[in-house]
Amino acid sequence: MKLIEIIADDGSVKTVSAIAEKFKVRDFRLGLKDTEGMRLMRLVVTDDSVQQVLDALQSVLGAQTYAKLLVYPIEISLPKQTEEQEEKEAKATQAREALYKEVQKNSRLDLNYLVLVMLSTIVAAIGLIEDNVAVVIGAMVIAPLLGPNIAFGLGTALGDVSLMKNALKTLFSGVTLAVALSVIIGLLWPFPVGSPELLARTDVGLDSIALAFASGAAAALSLSTGLSSVLVGVMVAVALLPPAATFGLMLGHARPDLASGAALLFAVNVVSVNLACKLVFLIKGIQPRTWWEKEKAKKAMKAYLFVWVVTLLLLTLVISLRTVSIPV
Repeated sequence: MKLIEIIADDGSVKTVSAIAEKFKVRDFRLGLKDTEGMRLMRLVVTDDSVQQVLDALQSVLGAQTYAKLLVYPIEISLPKQTEEQEEKEAKATQAREALYKEVQKNSRLDLNYLVLVMLSTIVAAIGLIEDNVAVVIGAMVIAPLLGPNIAFGLGTALGDVSLMKNALKTLFSGVTLAVALSVIIGLLWPFPVGSPELLARTDVGLDSIALAFASGAAAALSLSTGLSSVLVGVMVAVALLPPAATFGLMLGHARPDLASGAALLFAVNVVSVNLACKLVFLIKGIQPRTWWEKEKAKKAMKAYLFVWVVTLLLLTLVISLRTVSIPV
């Protein structure tokens, strides 16, 4: 459940009360009116109706530039909810604004992001070269490249061009930095190309598509339902940085044949994650508030889904041709 606090003109009480009645909120309380004619109102809302209530409130209070909407999570509520109510809320989608804030934070291009990319690249490179599974998993858990991919998927669902541009810029910067640093490590570190962990990132098959797609869907679902703890497992399953690091290491080691395999695996992971995120956000009904924004987002979603599906089909064809041409 969520507690929504509304600070608005006293004349809005009847409108807010009507919204509370329409969506059958758990509780509606009025605070005192202050000397400026503003009143505090509180709504206790179930998770499955938070987005609808917020959209309705924004529609009627949008003209009041001084109005405020504050949303607080309710950790404990007594008396305890029924099992049916708890099950219903567990399936609820996170409010669009909360999801947007979390995703935007994880896709921001700043010094912290670049440092995380550098550190995870170094950790991944050492783990791959030394064939140390635990170290490679450590690099996967850091997973700085996963955030921009999910942000791009959400930006498409909402038709938010700004979020999509920022996500692409962040992803491109992170990949460029990871590959460049890996190339330098490959040039300066004369390692033997025999590590199973390293070679595993140069071999891509159709199972790689299924794994990346399932993991991308799990990432989007965990975020949209507020189960962010699941993300750690997703980060390990759909590792974006180790293939990028392998690509750089092989380039630095003058092995373009193996580098191409790592690049293909990285491309498959990126495309599959983005496509899965878009489909999950579409199924969960995550969309903008106003109807014209919904129409714009719907057109953008169709276009991007088409592009990603075609790209994935082309990558699948490349994988099939590569499998046939490489002797077993």
